[in-house]
Amino acid sequence: MFFWKVLKGKLRRSPLAAMPTAEEIYRPQTSSIVTQPFIDHCCRLYALDHGGDHGYAHWMRVLYNGRMLAQATGANLKVVELFALLHDTHRRNELSDPGHGLRAAKYTKRYLSGTLEGYNFGLDESEIDTLCFAIAKHTGSNPEEAPNITVAVCWDADRLDLARVGKVPDPDKLCTELARSPTTILQASARTNYSL
Repeated sequence: MFFWKVLKGKLRRSPLAAMPTAEEIYRPQTSSIVTQPFIDHCCRLYALDHGGDHGYAHWMRVLYNGRMLAQATGANLKVVELFALLHDTHRRNELSDPGHGLRAAKYTKRYLSGTLEGYNFGLDESEIDTLCFAIAKHTGSNPEEAPNITVAVCWDADRLDLARVGKVPDPDKLCTELARSPTTILQASARTNYSL
């Protein structure tokens, strides 16, 4: 509660960036990665209810957060976009599922390496390895464990969406300066209230 009060006080003194609309979040601008067929593919992979905490709406907010952070930091946007869509696709439940990241990373590695019939996103082996590391370790890793800015942005994009489960993102668990900003945390938290 105290943290919210501190954040709200700082937010009032900070200039606010324009908040996106729900439509801008949930119907994102397409890219070479973010296409309707690929989003449909990811939705089919997800065995849980998309109305829960880790489905489509969460992925789209992570995508929005990731694009914003990537633009500011120079992180690899293709990797960040793929992370947003794939990181929770292999969850088996909404609560504790410590193996979901590793399952999703293994699937992603097979999928993008051509072992599974899939999309060709033009990632090189280093980008695939970065993406798979980000997915495998996105739950529970500390900021100092991020080996590069792209992994840091992936993790921050996901953690900025914690308000959906009633948690305020902890700045000490965020990797980038922009993500740790009280304004960024408040705006990301406010986006979790957008309806589909």
